[in-house]
Order: sequence, then C-alpha cells, then structure tokens
Amino acid sequence: MRPLGLRNIFRYLAVFVVAVSLNFMLPRLMPGNPLALLAGVDVGLMTPAERAEVIEAVGLDAPLIQQFIDYWWSVLRLDLGFSFRSERQISEMIMERLPWTLLITVGSLAVSAVVGIVLGGFSAWRRGKKSDLSLLTGMISLQSLPSFWLGMLLISVFSVQLGWFPSFGAVTPASDFEGWGHIGDIAKHAILPIVTLTVLSIPGVYLTMRYAMLEVLGSDFIRTARAKGASEARVLFGHVARNAIAPVVTFLAIRFAFAFGGSVIIETVFSYPGLGRLIFEAVSGRDYPVMQATFLVFTVAVLVANLVADLLYPILDPRMRVR
Repeated sequence: MRPLGLRNIFRYLAVFVVAVSLNFMLPRLMPGNPLALLAGVDVGLMTPAERAEVIEAVGLDAPLIQQFIDYWWSVLRLDLGFSFRSERQISEMIMERLPWTLLITVGSLAVSAVVGIVLGGFSAWRRGKKSDLSLLTGMISLQSLPSFWLGMLLISVFSVQLGWFPSFGAVTPASDFEGWGHIGDIAKHAILPIVTLTVLSIPGVYLTMRYAMLEVLGSDFIRTARAKGASEARVLFGHVARNAIAPVVTFLAIRFAFAFGGSVIIETVFSYPGLGRLIFEAVSGRDYPVMQATFLVFTVAVLVANLVADLLYPILDPRMRVR
C-alpha cells in the first residue's frame, strides 16, 4: 500500500482546518436571529436585560473570536454541545439519526454500484452500437432529474395512487410490530428513499465505468492479449474490467461521503428521520450548534472517503504504487 506521505497529510489537515472554520462562520452569516427560537413566543415581552441573559446562557454574547476559539476547543475535545431547540446533547441526536441515513445511503450505493458497473461495462463493450447509445442517452437524462421532483413523483405514484409504500417516516407511528414485522416495516419505509437515491446515483457509476473501460480497451496490452489468442471473456473480465474498476471504486468512495449531503433533500421530501432531516430542522430553526455538528460530520465523511480512495487506488492499480 502506498504511504500517504507528509505532503498529503498536511493537505488533509489544511482542508480540515478550512472546512471547520467555514463550518463555524456560515451559520452566523445566515439572516435571522436565534433569540426568537431560544425565548419562544415570549420574546416580544422580554426586557433587554432578559434577552441579554438568554443570549449569554448559550454563549452568543462573547466576541466572535472567542466563540471561534471555544468552538475549535470543543471540536478537538469531540464535544458537540447542546441543541438550542431541544436542549439535548447533539451527539445523542446524531447517533439517533445516523443509522437511518446509513440505511438508505449504503443501500442505494450498493444497488447503484452493481447496476452502474454492469450497465457501464456492457455499454463500453458495445460502444457505438444502438444499445450503447440508448443507455448513454438514458443515463444522461436520469442524471439531469431534480432529486426533489423524482421523490415527489415516486410518492405520487407508489404511495398515493397505488398505496404500496408509506410516504413518510421510517416506521409506522404507534405500531406494535416486533421481530421480522418490525424489520419489514422499516424496509417498506426505506424503499422509496433508497430508490430515489439509487436512480440518481446510477448514472455517475455508469459513466465512470463506461469511460474507464473505453480507455482501457484502447490500450496496447489489450491488443496484445487479443493477438495472443485470449478469449473475449478473458479480455473483458481478466484485463479490461480489472483495470477499469479502480476509478469506479474511487468514485463510489467519494459518492458515499457526498450522499450524506445529498440525503438532505431526499429525507426532507420523505420526512425521513436521518441526518439530512436533522440539518434541515437545524437550518430552519437557526440552531447553530446542531448545524455546526452535522456539517462537521459531513466534512469528516468527505475527508475519510477521500483518504480511503487514496489508500485503495494503489491496491487496485499497481501502476500507482511507489516502489
């Protein structure tokens, strides 16, 4: 495995510092004031002294630079703080929501990886023919679909008209399901969000696999293998697919991280109680600590995914190894 090296380590640290600093500033640059949420409907009846007391209680009265230092100290101590809105520990809220996001994210990524790789390989193998052009046109069309529109369309068809799947939530409210019944209930609620994310993810995997295979198909060693009498199946699976899979795995690793951010719209459309829904609620309520904590989770997910991709690429592509 290729070592990261000091240069790459410093690069990741620099990206982390910039991302966390932006994470601190962006919520504070948003319009609005969290005082109305903190004080509730009585904010108009409060005296200036009472308002100052509320602001002081959550630390928003300190100078911005002091808030910045305190925030970094909390990040280094892995202390995500408390929510303005629910007055709960943010780490508990994230741990409650994270499994639901992982369920639909990992599920959609697994399906889209299999479908995208198979279709991309088939399309590259049939390059220039009608089946290839049809698949390419269809995938580009799918890639242009707005996520919220696709989610609402699936709800309209499969929830409202056909009644096959629930249109919101992760479990049936006040249900007494146990065992496999509970698992089935969770699965029924997750199908439409997973289908939405999968349809939106397949084109990226397909295009990456197709173009990677086309590049490999034009290589000298493929012509050499055919000249030696290798069968088409051996050329496809033993040479082309093996050498084309590295960019796809890298794409999937990065896609996994960005799927967390992409789940915000999907989870909002389906009222799915994951991290995406949590960040939507935090943005709507100007809940600065929750916004910062969820953005931090997304930042770490992206950096870890890039790190995994950097480590995997030399394993999948021996040409990238340092001897």
